[in-house]
Amino acid sequence: MPLPPEIDLWAKLRATTRARIGLGRVGDSMPTKDVLEFQLAHAKARDAVHTKLDTAALKTAIGGDIIEVRSAADSREIYLRRPDLGRQLHPDCAPLLKQGDYDAVFVIADGLSATAVSLNAVAMLQAALTRLHDFKIAPIVIATQARVAIGDDIGERLGAKICAILIGERPGLSVAESLGIYLTYNPKRGTRDSARNCISNIHTKGGLSYEVAADTLTWLMREALRRKLTGVDLKEEALLAAPAAAQALGTA
Repeated sequence: MPLPPEIDLWAKLRATTRARIGLGRVGDSMPTKDVLEFQLAHAKARDAVHTKLDTAALKTAIGGDIIEVRSAADSREIYLRRPDLGRQLHPDCAPLLKQGDYDAVFVIADGLSATAVSLNAVAMLQAALTRLHDFKIAPIVIATQARVAIGDDIGERLGAKICAILIGERPGLSVAESLGIYLTYNPKRGTRDSARNCISNIHTKGGLSYEVAADTLTWLMREALRRKLTGVDLKEEALLAAPAAAQALGTA
């Protein structure tokens, strides 16, 4: 049986985190409830990594002009073993991306959690687009077997000044459906990660809300166009100009 709160020294700490701390013991083992919860969380994390993204459902939910591409990793097994291939656009998909004059392109990528994308990407995208009426937005791109850097190739081929890639984050044992957004000004193949801004932990189970994430994202996008940069320099400015952005970027 659990200890009464007044003598459970871990109770206050457990209330502040989703981490599994102070679980207690039953004889030589952990409580059965905690063991089963851990096994369930592990199964959800594995499913998030291996589940195939339902691109047809995603396209229907988004509507409009959508381009579907894939990376050079031809299977999920190769994708997990060869991160470099997940960063490269498949050569067959290059002709689908026509050069234009766009302020931004949004890429939705399965990443390491198709579950996160299925649950959060559409609502997150809609929240962002409602704040960007004055932007020239390229057709939405859905990328499978994809990692963050695939957005560089996509953005460069479309002629977009900014690429915002919404991607499933690596699942953990507390949250398996966390969405991340990576923002890159002047996306080109070979762009370094230090030139990107990241907004992470977007989900409905105690994570960052779509509204706060969208406020942060659109502030960063406008500043990126004004200052012609993204990355570590822009993140530092966010602390002074947008308190919500500072919270979203994990620096508050």
